[in-house]
Amino acid sequence: MSTQDTATRQLTPQALGLECPHCGCRDLRVLYTRQAPNQRIMRRRRCRYCGTRVTSWEKIGR
Repeated sequence: MSTQDTATRQLTPQALGLECPHCGCRDLRVLYTRQAPNQRIMRRRRCRYCGTRVTSWEKIGR
């Protein structure tokens, strides 16, 4: 795959969202959500395919 193909793939709507860093699956279940300092939210997720746990940080928009 060329660099141009990779850049185009990353901009398509299908490429939005989180991906498991271990297996690439996009089916991640939220285990819990916590309020974090500096107007951020921390979410702990688990891949439904391989079970890998991932932490995501989201900024609260106003």
